[in-house]
Amino acid sequence: MTSVVSFVNATFVRPPTFYISGLYNMAYAKYYYMFLCFVYAVTVLGNSFIIGTIYLARTLHTAKYIAVFNLALSDLCGSSALIPKYADMFLHENQYISYEDCLTSMFFVFLCITLQSYTLLALCFDRVIAICFPLRYHAIVTKTTMTLIIGVVWLFSISFVIVRIALITRLSFCRSTTVDSYFCDHGPIFRLACNDNSPNYMVSYFNIAIVLCLPMILIAFSYVCIGVISHGADRKKAMKTCTSHLILVGMFYVPVFSIYMLTLTTTVQTNTRIFNSVLAQAMPPMLNPIIYTLKTEEVLHRI
Repeated sequence: MTSVVSFVNATFVRPPTFYISGLYNMAYAKYYYMFLCFVYAVTVLGNSFIIGTIYLARTLHTAKYIAVFNLALSDLCGSSALIPKYADMFLHENQYISYEDCLTSMFFVFLCITLQSYTLLALCFDRVIAICFPLRYHAIVTKTTMTLIIGVVWLFSISFVIVRIALITRLSFCRSTTVDSYFCDHGPIFRLACNDNSPNYMVSYFNIAIVLCLPMILIAFSYVCIGVISHGADRKKAMKTCTSHLILVGMFYVPVFSIYMLTLTTTVQTNTRIFNSVLAQAMPPMLNPIIYTLKTEEVLHRI
């Protein structure tokens, strides 16, 4: 039974549950969700291993590894907010989720995506200072500085995501409550509203600009500066030290940004969008610790 919340000038209809449609009429969909369970298991093991290694190895208690620790933590929390709950729902064919649980899930998923994006930018800041100002690196990039940067990232991320969730609570759902996604996704939910959802559209575009475009542009500009400042053998050496970070950046931004752009500019078949979106959100957290382990000599040495 739909609950109705009355205010002075408006009545908001809040459904008790949303129905998460997931992949529609796709053969062997259960095997796909089982694969996601495997991805989640590897994600938990890999990121827990990185977190444990950084915590136990005192030589890794540096500014750079504060950011790496935060990236591993946000990867772990993001996957935990996304995969177990929804894989269980689809495998047991119980795809209803309560209104409150839906908004809670949305908060943690988008919080972790925002944290991941800005943590990659913080790691880029570390690389730029290390390569462009090597003599001043330890004076500029201190543990206090990086802790402050990560603290600001958390504060901004929490505040921004709370605004997005608060705008959802202002919507009235008097028609369909079927969400054409694999989780409580912001866009598919606010499009179901039967009252004015233009603020949600504005915040959605603002989210793409601030959470994806701005960090990606700043990272790209930083690497252009590194390429211009360094020369010949120094340039090769500089880029070699940035290999792991560049791979992480490519894995995170390219798939997510491509899906957002396709969704905004063209009509993408629902199953295609869901399939690509879930891989874009689930695979980087699984691969990040593997790349940092194999590509970073400090971590390999400590292991």
